Amino acid sequence: MTTSPDELAAIHGAAFTTPRPWSAAEIADLLAGPGVFLITEPGGFLIGRAIADEAEVLTVAVLPDIRGQGLGTNLVATFLGEARARGAATAFLEVAADNLAARTLYARAGFAETGRRRHYYTTNGGNPVDALILSRPLPPAEEKL
Repeated sequence: MTTSPDELAAIHGAAFTTPRPWSAAEIADLLAGPGVFLITEPGGFLIGRAIADEAEVLTVAVLPDIRGQGLGTNLVATFLGEARARGAATAFLEVAADNLAARTLYARAGFAETGRRRHYYTTNGGNPVDALILSRPLPPAEEKL
């Protein structure tokens, strides 16, 4: 499994242009933060954070050549279970409005748009892209997700 910040940064760099990919140092700093957890699968990872009764997907990265095979779905499902186990009642995330694949993934996982940050991201070409804020409730541990 991929666990070093350098390996994670390589996957993140292959997966993202908007927002810009994170460096190994940024990933290492993030992973050292309170409530942060890492979920890995070969070719992809998710970094989440659970604090109090909220959990946040900080990033999901899957190598482009293995997208569409269910890895993102598995990572998000594992995140939801881990978030619930850590006491979260709500999960949320931000996604670029033009990232239709990610938006579809999150919608299938039960996330719905609850807000928008206009011009939050900038593409490599300098064009602004809105960030959509998505959230979903997490049922108590004894109920199915």
